[in-house]
Amino acid sequence: MQSIRNIAIIAHVDHGKTTLVDKIIDQAKILDDRKERTDLLLDNNDLERERGITILSKNVSVNYKDVKINVIDTPGHADFGGEVERVLKMADGVLLLVDAFEGPMPQTRFVLGKAIELGLTPIVVVNKVDKENCTPDLVHEKVFDLMFALDATEDQLDFTTIYGSAKNGWMSTDWQEPTDNIIPLLDAVIESIPEAPYREGTPQMQITSLDFSAFTGRIAIGRVYRGDLEENKDYMLCKADGSTKKVRIKELHVFEGMGKAKVSKVRSGDICAITGIEDFEIGDTIADLENPDALPRIEVDQPTMSMLFTINNSPFFGKEGKFVTSRHLRDRLFKEMEKNLALRVDETDTEDKFNVFGRGVLHLSVLIETMRREGYELQVGRPQVIVKEIDGVKSEPYETLSIDVPEDVASKAINLVSLRKGDLLVMEPKGDLQHLEFTIPSRGLIGLRNKILTATAGQAIINHRFSEYGPYKGDFSEDAKGAIVSSETGKATAYAIDRLQDRGRFFIDPNQEIYKGQVVGENSKDTDMAVNLIKGKKLTNVRASGSDDGVKIAPKIDFSLEECMEYIKDDEYLEVTPASLRMRKIDFR
Repeated sequence: MQSIRNIAIIAHVDHGKTTLVDKIIDQAKILDDRKERTDLLLDNNDLERERGITILSKNVSVNYKDVKINVIDTPGHADFGGEVERVLKMADGVLLLVDAFEGPMPQTRFVLGKAIELGLTPIVVVNKVDKENCTPDLVHEKVFDLMFALDATEDQLDFTTIYGSAKNGWMSTDWQEPTDNIIPLLDAVIESIPEAPYREGTPQMQITSLDFSAFTGRIAIGRVYRGDLEENKDYMLCKADGSTKKVRIKELHVFEGMGKAKVSKVRSGDICAITGIEDFEIGDTIADLENPDALPRIEVDQPTMSMLFTINNSPFFGKEGKFVTSRHLRDRLFKEMEKNLALRVDETDTEDKFNVFGRGVLHLSVLIETMRREGYELQVGRPQVIVKEIDGVKSEPYETLSIDVPEDVASKAINLVSLRKGDLLVMEPKGDLQHLEFTIPSRGLIGLRNKILTATAGQAIINHRFSEYGPYKGDFSEDAKGAIVSSETGKATAYAIDRLQDRGRFFIDPNQEIYKGQVVGENSKDTDMAVNLIKGKKLTNVRASGSDDGVKIAPKIDFSLEECMEYIKDDEYLEVTPASLRMRKIDFR
């Protein structure tokens, strides 16, 4: 029987997880040399490639020294923590990647805490040791301190450390002695990570992930915990409500290289994909037909933010999207809930509005962006944090916020966070940057990133993660600017925009189609202002010199989806279509 190692790669966002998996794939010679090669092989979703982040966890498998190594690539963002929590259940050990300059970051703490809780064996990989000013030895000490703070066991604290540069394709046990391959890392995996045990007994497998194929339908993915699974055999599916249902496995696949290989039997300890089972959910257990024995359900941290999703009822509805009705929206949201564990959808008293609960603005924006690309039109309200009553005290979610900024602008960042009721915990130099750590109410983060980036001329590196629920801190004193709202429908003229430029900043270009009630700019005062941008210049046959100088219009402000979500106010909706993002007043008479 082949020996198996199951490892998950965990790290803070952008510390090089997916790049390292690429190098493991190259080292194991999985890809055909004749095929065209791309970077970041596992980030195969358009959104992942554009943003340079991993959103969905992926599985690959490599054979090294006759040992099968199942590698699971996980997201680094706490907003996708639902993905991380459930895939760690499939692993026996983790590769913790840490940047040799940045050291452990807030998300590093989050994912490492989950791994230590589950009792997984860590290997620490100090990556990017080719960076200037990096301090690999200091980072190693910081990781040890972090593990100690997270109550790691003696065995976990006695971890193996590997140094290297995934981008340059080398790993070594000493960062001052570069090698020309990543074999030291693969050797460390075989030596340090415990072998996946073969447990005798009745079969048990928990579904921790799912895939979809247009030909075979939904595919259940998970690790066989005990016994063996065989194809064309009946099993019992144990569901969340305690009920059981008889199912038959049509096909079994194990992961091999970048793809899957069909097999007739899977042993315990291996990760497999099953087709032919209907009506399952993540967390369900496939167990013995005669004596079904369910595994404990996967616990996922609760959502901390909610948004209202509703159909698009603006004057421009249906012009750009294919799916515009409340039935389309409802079906799509409930379909997303099947695979997105940290998401929750509540119906409201009207059938065209839904409250969608998620982990954070990024988590919800990825869902909205995906729906946009599929051809949906919808409107969303401003993100709201979920306030709870805990032991009779009104409580709200708090986050740990870390900011790395040049020293001369650190005071601006501290001032902005303080205005949002943030408390400074740590202030220390890190290379030529100042490292700041705060605790701040989650609602204080909405729209804060843009303000800090503007104040620090784009030099701040901002990270945050949910820490706990604490007492409600009261209202913020915001210096909010009012909106410039269009009072007519039609094409905006350059003449009208030019006349109003000293009143504020605009979000539209000349000749752009706008409608009554659309937010077209930001007023320099704190009140809303209705303007007519359709009006052209009255022409006469009299010409005076100098009166017809060309208009000089400042470039419009371009917002990304997340920036729009954070910018809109409580009385505004964000209209999202495949081609446009428009902000509008909900009631504009």
